[in-house]
Amino acid sequence: MRIVSLHRFPVKALGGESPSSVEVDARGLVGDRALAVVDAQGLYAAGKRGSRWRPIEPVLAYAASMTDDAVVVSHGERTWVAGGAALDAELSGLAGEPLRIVPEAPGERPHFDSSPVSLVGTATLDWCRAELGADADPRRLRVNIVVETEEPFVEETWLGAQVRLGGVVLELTKRNERCRVIDLAQNGVEQTTRWLKPLGDRRDACVAVYARVVEPGRIAVGDPVRPAP
Repeated sequence: MRIVSLHRFPVKALGGESPSSVEVDARGLVGDRALAVVDAQGLYAAGKRGSRWRPIEPVLAYAASMTDDAVVVSHGERTWVAGGAALDAELSGLAGEPLRIVPEAPGERPHFDSSPVSLVGTATLDWCRAELGADADPRRLRVNIVVETEEPFVEETWLGAQVRLGGVVLELTKRNERCRVIDLAQNGVEQTTRWLKPLGDRRDACVAVYARVVEPGRIAVGDPVRPAP
C-alpha cells in the first residue's frame, strides 16, 4: 500500500489543497484547519448544523492554500490573504451577516470536528461507486490521506492499531460517520450527488477512519503504508 494523495484545509469548511508532501506534528497535518470562519456568536461556518457550527454554504465555494508566510483564499481569479479585513468583508457580504476568519487559539478546543487526521482507502471509494451509485469523489470527504488499497473498508480493520506512513506513525481510532456535506458541491466538486442516504442504508453512514498522531514526521505521496512495529 502507498499514499496516493494528501489533502490539507488551511481554513475549516473552505476548499483545500493537495500538497505532494507535508509535515505532521502532534496536532495533525501542519496548518490543517488552523483557521476557521466564525459568525458573531462564534459558531463555525460549515455545510452542516451542530453544537459548534452552522450551515453557511456560500463559503464552501472558496478555497484556501498555504504559502511560506500566509494563507491565501481564492474564489475564481480573486484572492485575499486570510486574516485581513478585505476577506472578512468579502465573506460577510456574501453571507449577509458579519463573518471573520480566526486562528485556533492555544489551549482551546481544536477546530477539528472530531480527530486530527482522517484516512480512506481507494478500494472503499471504488466500492461506494459500484455499490451505492455515488460519484464517491474523495474531495467530498475532506480526508487528509487517501491510501491505495485492494480491499474495501480494510482501513476499518486497523482500528486500535498503529500504521506507519512514510515518516509518521498514526493510531487509527474510530470510523468516520458522514453528514450531508458529502452530497454538496464543495472543495472543488461542482455538482451535488446522492451518497449519504445509500451509505446510511448500507454502512451506517460511515466511510473513512480517524486517527491520532503517535510519531510526528513527514509524509509524501508515494510513501509506503504498513503496520507499525
